[in-house]
Amino acid sequence: MSHTAHIPSHRKPRRSASKLALRAGVAGGVLGTIAVAGAAGPANAEPVTETIEMPTLGSLAAGSNLASAVAASAEASQQEALDQSLQTLEQAALKKASQDAKKAKAEADRKAAAERAEKARLKAEKEREEAEEAAERASRTSTRTQLATNSSSNDGGSSSSSSSSSDSGSSASDSGSRTQAPTGSAASIVAFARAQVGDAYVSGGTGPNSWDCSGLVQAAYRAAGIDLPRISYQQSSMGSSVSLGNLQPGDILYWGSRSGSYHVAIYVGGGKYVGAQNSSTGVVERSLDWDPPSGAVRIL
Repeated sequence: MSHTAHIPSHRKPRRSASKLALRAGVAGGVLGTIAVAGAAGPANAEPVTETIEMPTLGSLAAGSNLASAVAASAEASQQEALDQSLQTLEQAALKKASQDAKKAKAEADRKAAAERAEKARLKAEKEREEAEEAAERASRTSTRTQLATNSSSNDGGSSSSSSSSSDSGSSASDSGSRTQAPTGSAASIVAFARAQVGDAYVSGGTGPNSWDCSGLVQAAYRAAGIDLPRISYQQSSMGSSVSLGNLQPGDILYWGSRSGSYHVAIYVGGGKYVGAQNSSTGVVERSLDWDPPSGAVRIL
């Protein structure tokens, strides 16, 4: 009987050729050592029976599985970190997009509000100009009616002599105003006013190339070193009242009542005045007959 007959075999079926060769080599070396020892011993010695624990494929598989598990865990951690990074980027992009959308909406709302305000301003300005023009037409009609009434009443026999005397005085005064050139502050006021003829009329305008009625009067008096209020009814409330038959260059003409005038201009002599009339005419020099004023005040 062979000396290796009692060695249990640890071989398992269906092993790969490389593993079987490895195990065969290990087993062959061990068996050879045992055979040599047996041959050197006594001839009648008992056969040695020894069980040799060989390395199992299970331990090798366990090590391989551990390495795979570690690699899989590392890959999972890397993927999780990548997912978190992508999620952070997505949240930042969403936040920025939300902020940009809010800014764009706020800017759009601001522009829309500005456009509405501008439209309302233009509409109000147009309505104001139309009201001024209507008031001017009404004033001209009222003044002409009053002048016609006064003229009719002055035709009476009892007052004919006094009326003639008054008319003569007025004519003389008006004739003097037509021929006498303004001097001093009046000359500065008249010169400034005439220099603006042809400029545009703009509601609220104070120059240098566009005016409203009170803005032009205020600037003309400022050129002579005299400060006036900005509003027409305030300007017509200053100084002393003078009759239209006793005007002097530099006097302020007003339309409406003295404390509630809606339009003012500057008398420049020769039966004419300069005023910023309306958006259609701009700054003009016209005869008193074109649009007779309601009254006049003298500041100088």
